[in-house]
Amino acid sequence: MRAILYAALMAGTIYGLTGLLLYLAQDRLLYLATPEVARPGARARLFERGAATVKVWELHGAARPALLYFGGNAEDVGANVADFDAAFPERAVYLVNYRGYGGSTGRPYEAALISDAEAIYDSLRAHHGPIAVVGRSLGSGVAVALAARRPVERLILVTPFDSLANVAADHFPWLPVRMLIRDRYDSLERIGAVRAPTFVVIAEHDEVVFRARSDALIAAIAPPLRHTHLVPGASHNDVSFYSDYYPSLREFLYRAP
Repeated sequence: MRAILYAALMAGTIYGLTGLLLYLAQDRLLYLATPEVARPGARARLFERGAATVKVWELHGAARPALLYFGGNAEDVGANVADFDAAFPERAVYLVNYRGYGGSTGRPYEAALISDAEAIYDSLRAHHGPIAVVGRSLGSGVAVALAARRPVERLILVTPFDSLANVAADHFPWLPVRMLIRDRYDSLERIGAVRAPTFVVIAEHDEVVFRARSDALIAAIAPPLRHTHLVPGASHNDVSFYSDYYPSLREFLYRAP
């Protein structure tokens, strides 16, 4: 009996410590910052946000319609400069480096990233006509939050999820992660407020955001606004390398209402 009690105590201790470590390390797991890198051909725009400065790459700044891009948790958005330059030559393109990423300062957390997105949108709105928004992976949570509170032209979500808490629960089913996670990016709760046509791009073999997470979000989009595209063979991190990725984004942006 004593051995059983001891084993149960040890198991409980290990379980508790694992949960504690996950709770303490969640910011380092969620926000994998990228270093600052020069991007020839793109202009760096700096947005002062209190004690933080957010660096945004700009392409074709004189164009009237604009495209605002929010990337994934370990994504160097500047690496997309050449692709966006080629895919959207007639649009101003803004690629946002989150706080702590790519030359931006400050600490990333959900409320700050969403507030930054709204401030950047509001600043760009004064100089541009319609603004479309693209969010990939983590950025889909930022993009949905922005589109729920601002009038965006169209919304594109690449490998999105219903909520980050559910994504974490898929990967750590033995832990109460829904109780532990602070930055939840609950797109399922916010998507109902989005009034823009919404295009969801799914990677067939997404090993990070399981299909059920994307499907739950898609089901919550009003049918008249809902559009989807499956990229066959793609995984979470290589979906943008497939030949139909950028053409599908272009086709959606310029599709008649």
